[in-house]
Amino acid sequence: MSSLSRRTLALRASQAATGLGAAFLAGSSTAHATPCPAQRLRPVKTGFEKLREDQYAPLKGHRVGVIANVASVDASLRSIVDCLHEAPSVQMQAVFGPEHGFRGSMREGFSEPQAQDPQTGCTVYDIYAKTGEPLKTILKKSGITLLVFDIQDTGSRFYTYIWTLFDCMVASAQLGLPMLVLDRPNPISGRDASGPVLDPTLSSFVGRAPIALRHGMTVAELALLFNAAFIPALADKAATLDVVRMQGWTREMFFEDTGLTWCPPSPNMPTPLTALSYPGTCLFEGTSFSVGRGTTMPFQYLGSSGVDGRIWAEQATAAGCAGAAFQDVWFTPLADPFKNTLLHGLHCAVMNRAQFDPVATGMTLLSTARRLAGPSFWRGDGKTFDQLCGSHLLRPLLDKGADAPALEATWARDLTRFRALRQTHLLY
Repeated sequence: MSSLSRRTLALRASQAATGLGAAFLAGSSTAHATPCPAQRLRPVKTGFEKLREDQYAPLKGHRVGVIANVASVDASLRSIVDCLHEAPSVQMQAVFGPEHGFRGSMREGFSEPQAQDPQTGCTVYDIYAKTGEPLKTILKKSGITLLVFDIQDTGSRFYTYIWTLFDCMVASAQLGLPMLVLDRPNPISGRDASGPVLDPTLSSFVGRAPIALRHGMTVAELALLFNAAFIPALADKAATLDVVRMQGWTREMFFEDTGLTWCPPSPNMPTPLTALSYPGTCLFEGTSFSVGRGTTMPFQYLGSSGVDGRIWAEQATAAGCAGAAFQDVWFTPLADPFKNTLLHGLHCAVMNRAQFDPVATGMTLLSTARRLAGPSFWRGDGKTFDQLCGSHLLRPLLDKGADAPALEATWARDLTRFRALRQTHLLY
């Protein structure tokens, strides 16, 4: 098959994932997770929409700073920063950009430099990966008296926006700066938590605190948990925190059930289906395999130049992953680190959202891929993988040929404890 034909097929699959062919790629999710008519008629209202309904009352009398990005929009897809700027009762002072920047122009691992927003005239500050004194200096320099967070999360521990929230909570607590978190849906549902709980010795910007890989919480719930369990130990006191809840969101909802429009919060998160695969397949970032960056199917295409995708797909299928199906694929990424390299691997397709377990599926794919690839499977010294999964235990077990159930046994006790902690901070 020609490169053009492969790209055409991939484009069609991507279009299906965005809703043009949802009946196939969402599979029987239509049958098993269809929202009721009332949900279709009354879409979920985000925390921002509720704030606006309240005439922005919590913001009055403050010089407001907002942590936002391209997915920080209202129901009509207008930037909340523009909405706040136009509100007579709101004094917009500053904007703070996370990874990829406020306008989303930068690739993973980068951010936009400080600049003036042409729409509002506000200064946009770069706070990506900023912590401690540098972050406090930026917040003080901005002149704000209230810091607002409103960014769409994906439901995975290693997605960095929640750690921007965490770091800002620490800084705000130390500065005595109040914070307001505007809630948004967990796009992969909030039914439960799963996966390894971060070992604190592996703390990094893809995991600051011991939460589960698939945390099953909204950003407001995470903020409440952070403030109760972790912030006081780092800042000597809790942050002055308030949250604005959503209306109409329930824990079993996937993003497609909310009536909201998906705005990719980062360049390689094009659809909610990508977000659902992400907790398991992003772990391949710590290996020598591509995760499909630079294709139309990031985190759903996995492969390398040295693996037989047909055999891998057969072995993954034989292992049995509920709600998933696997097909071998050839693909050529158009972005680093595998730019213009023909790779063979598999397509991890979600056939039933309600049954699909991204973490368990990821463990099966790691186990089968490690056996096929041999010792060259790991990226560098393996530290990246350890930080992503949050555990020192998984990589040695994978090297010994462990399967998914053996891997899952390593985090069972910690996950039970996290679930109990999580339960005390749920809002819905």
